[in-house]
Amino acid sequence: MRFQGFGTDACRFYEELAEDNSRDWFAANRARYEAEVRAPLEYLLDDLADEFGEGKVFRPHRDVRFSKDKSPYKTNAAAVIEGDAGARSLYVQISAEGLMIGGGAYHLAGEPLDRLRAAIDDDRTGRELEEIVADLRAAGAQTGAHEQLKTAPRGYPKDHPRIDLLRNKGIIGWWEHPPRRWLHTPKARDRLADGWRRLGPLNAWLDANVRTD
Repeated sequence: MRFQGFGTDACRFYEELAEDNSRDWFAANRARYEAEVRAPLEYLLDDLADEFGEGKVFRPHRDVRFSKDKSPYKTNAAAVIEGDAGARSLYVQISAEGLMIGGGAYHLAGEPLDRLRAAIDDDRTGRELEEIVADLRAAGAQTGAHEQLKTAPRGYPKDHPRIDLLRNKGIIGWWEHPPRRWLHTPKARDRLADGWRRLGPLNAWLDANVRTD
């Protein structure tokens, strides 16, 4: 096991980046980013790869081509493990706010979204998902989606018993852990692994009902 915790300066790094999100500042502090944030994140993924699969660390640069906000850098470091068909994932993020652990289907469109809604509408699979969501909430997770309709999707009644799930354009669960001492110790790996295991039933449901391959 290579992961010994995120650097004690990791969250402060992102506090300072938010105050001066410039290329000059990042260049002057790149060594902090590499040592306190990126290397520990890569070690963390390596330690958990045998159980959860290979992860990908996102680049620190923002895509500003179509954004009014031209700040060049993301104010978090994140990584994802994607499912075979891209219908579900596992996610981890560190920022000034601490550690976020999540997973599921962040945003669906087209055929995968149609399959999600059909599975929610079906009494058997829809009730299965309700139970999974209830278990996640009981474990302290938040649940939802990247985007939610204000009303029922076309073809579904507004009084559907699972209307809140049907309005989602995806389904995710996540925990937000504020900065604590354990974040800088191997306990962070255990906390992440526990969260990803708890998300297993949700991702298994998505594999069974949403993936199209």
